[in-house]
Amino acid sequence: MTIRTVVITGASRGLGLASAVHLYKAGWCVIAAMRSVEAGMERLRAETGAAANDPRLLGVKLDLDDAASIAAAARSIEAAVGAPDVLVHNAGIAAAGAFEDMPSSAWTQIFATNLFGPIELTRALLPSMRAAGRGRIVIVSSQGAVRGMPAISAYSASKGAIERWGESLAGEVAPFGLGVSVVVTGTFKTDILVQTADYRNYKGAYAAHYVGIDKTGEIVVGAANAPERFARVLAKAISARGPYARYAAGIDAVMLLLMSRMMPGWLLHWVVCLAMRLPRTGALRAVAMLAGSNRRTEKTT
Repeated sequence: MTIRTVVITGASRGLGLASAVHLYKAGWCVIAAMRSVEAGMERLRAETGAAANDPRLLGVKLDLDDAASIAAAARSIEAAVGAPDVLVHNAGIAAAGAFEDMPSSAWTQIFATNLFGPIELTRALLPSMRAAGRGRIVIVSSQGAVRGMPAISAYSASKGAIERWGESLAGEVAPFGLGVSVVVTGTFKTDILVQTADYRNYKGAYAAHYVGIDKTGEIVVGAANAPERFARVLAKAISARGPYARYAAGIDAVMLLLMSRMMPGWLLHWVVCLAMRLPRTGALRAVAMLAGSNRRTEKTT
C-alpha cells in the first residue's frame, strides 16, 4: 500500500498542529512546514508519539515572507517525497483594527503571508504535481472570506483573495488530474488571538466599535471549537475527488455560509453589524462632525 503524502504549512501550532497529528495517526506521511522547525517537531512528536527518525513525520523550514525560503522548502519537499499528494495552505496571520487605525505595513505583511506566500509555494510545487497527474491543493479560509468583517478588513480581504485564486486555479489544473478544496473555518481554540497584532485605538474614532466587538468576542471565544474538530473536516477536504470542493468547519462557519446564500446582501450586513454590536447607522455622525469642527477651529487660532 502506497503511503500518501501531505504538506501542511503552519504545522507547529493551532489548526496546523492538530491537522498534522490527525493525519499522521491516519497513516499519512506528513511534511510539517513551519518557521521554527525544532520547536514544532518537538510538539508534533509529543502529540503523535513518533520517533525522531520516523520517515512519516518530516519537518521543513518555511517562511512565507521569504522567497528564498519558499524555494528551498519546495526543493526539500520534492527531495524527500517527490510530488506531494496534498498541499495544505494553513499558515496565516491576522491583525485587529479598523481600516483607518491599521497601517499599510500591516496590510503588506498579511497579504505576503496569507496570499502571495502560498501562491509562490504552489508555483514551486505545481509542476511536479502536474507531472504526476494527481494532487490536491487545500486552502484554509475563514468566515472573513464569506463576508468582510469589521475590524479585520485586511485579514478578510486576504482570505477572500486566496479563495478567488483557488477557484480560478481549480479550473486550470482540473484537466491535469488535480483538484482544489477550500475549508471555511469558524472560531477555534488556538493562540491566533494572542499572536494577532492589535492596532485598535480605544481613544480614537472607532472606540465604540471596539467595545461592542469585544463583548461579542468574549462570547464567541468562549464557545470556540476544539482544533481536533477542524482536523476531521480537513481530512474530508483532502480526500475530495472533484475538481473543486468547499467545506465549512465549525457551526459558526456553517451558519454564515447558509445565511450568505439565503439572505440579500443588505440583510446579511445588518445581521453581522447587530451580532458584532456595532453602533447603528449614523450614530457617530454628530460626534465626527463636532471633532472635525474642533480641529478646524484649532488650525485657525
